[in-house]
Amino acid sequence: MNDQLIIFDTTLRDGEQSPGASMTRDEKLRIARQLERMKVNVIEAGFAAASNGDFEAVRAVAEAIKDSTVCSLARANELDIRRAGEAIRPAASKRIHTFIATSPIHMEKKLRMSPDQVVEQAVKAIGWAREYTDDIEFSAEDAGRSEIDFLCRIFEEVIKAGATTINVPDTVGYNVPEQFAATLRTLIERVPNSDKVVWSVHCHNDLGLAVANSLAAVRAGARQVECTVNGLGERAGNASLEEIVMAVRTRRDIFECDTRIDTTQIVPASKLVSGITGFPVQPNKAIVGANAFAHESGIHQDGVLKHRETYEIMRAEDVGWSANKLVMGKHSGRNAFRSRLQELGVVIESEEQLNNAFARFKALADKKHEIFDEDLQSLMSDDSSEPQEHFRLVSSAFHSETGETPCARVTLSVDGREQKVESCGSGPVDAAFKAIESIADSGAQLLLYSVNAITTGTDAQGEVTVRLSKDGRVVNGQGADTDIIVASAKAYLNALNKLQGSTERLNPQV
Repeated sequence: MNDQLIIFDTTLRDGEQSPGASMTRDEKLRIARQLERMKVNVIEAGFAAASNGDFEAVRAVAEAIKDSTVCSLARANELDIRRAGEAIRPAASKRIHTFIATSPIHMEKKLRMSPDQVVEQAVKAIGWAREYTDDIEFSAEDAGRSEIDFLCRIFEEVIKAGATTINVPDTVGYNVPEQFAATLRTLIERVPNSDKVVWSVHCHNDLGLAVANSLAAVRAGARQVECTVNGLGERAGNASLEEIVMAVRTRRDIFECDTRIDTTQIVPASKLVSGITGFPVQPNKAIVGANAFAHESGIHQDGVLKHRETYEIMRAEDVGWSANKLVMGKHSGRNAFRSRLQELGVVIESEEQLNNAFARFKALADKKHEIFDEDLQSLMSDDSSEPQEHFRLVSSAFHSETGETPCARVTLSVDGREQKVESCGSGPVDAAFKAIESIADSGAQLLLYSVNAITTGTDAQGEVTVRLSKDGRVVNGQGADTDIIVASAKAYLNALNKLQGSTERLNPQV
């Protein structure tokens, strides 16, 4: 059997469909560069037909990435596929990923198409995609609830038409490992020319089985797994990239394959995605959680001290965990600052961007003596020079005293014009939000307010996530500062700016 397992990362597409996890073009580029550094085989950069913003983001990733294949998702219709083809055209290695639903409930209730029409449309889609690339992936949406005979039929036809990767998605997370493995084995055995294509799986985590189903499929012959960093994704998420990679790497005794992933880049990727999306990683998350390599029990501690492998099946440093090191300080110069950002994978596009970032770094260094890598990542994510900024915090003052009503006084720049306001609330954060709303008058609903410390110590920056909802749109805003109330105000304004600049986009399910 082929000993390489292809890692297809869909953080930028399916991961972005998590409510509030939408990313800007620049944020997608930062994540894509980290995925390339991690040696991901295929990066699904987005769904080019969803919106003009998605098209531009996919195209930007295609232009920037050289060592990974860049892919765009497309429904099985001509318009979608041509948009995908144009978006990925600059890529050194490109793929179109097209899909159509194949389960009885989807064909009847959603598509309102007969099985014959679905097969015909799938074959047409492969033909359109071949005008742009020879690397074509076909997915049978809701394959996990599709009839096996129909899957065999449609897969046979798309392979004849030129598909090179066949993806079997468990779109609604309905399958269990033994059943899903049996489905893969049956398809590989029954579909003509099955040995001429790569078999892939894309599992959702609705029952908490996405990784288990994916690994069962690998043992059954799948040689591509579609996954996301931190298991990000629609509803309960997707199969977790880090868990797939390390399970295959750690249990080489039962898996007849391995990945090319540079595992030391896993934790940096996890932190980057978490920081950009505002979705914190739970402490007990496998591989990338803060407690993944921590030992509380005295028996465990004693065992690990005597011999690491008594209680650890992996080395923390192999997946990118290392002790925090002081990397920069208030006396560091621009060249040292630029070099450290480059080591972290942050690309500086211009001298103006470098100057703005360096000024923010110096301001932070005046507040915080020790500057860690996580601080620099957060600082670059909190780039106030974003061109679509509608609201900007100019200055703020907060008053909170025992027995007194907390108040906030803020000055905002609204499209370049300053406005001042003062409000009171049940706490200083509540007062700050009310002050901002008295100017913005957004009508948005606050769904989530979350605070995380970026590093250790009482002088650590606080990273705040604010989730707002309006007219069916859900966005996350992030802000970081050593003053948690200022960080909160920044996060709220960041969310408002995303709502202000949001456009309607499609969210396909695979």
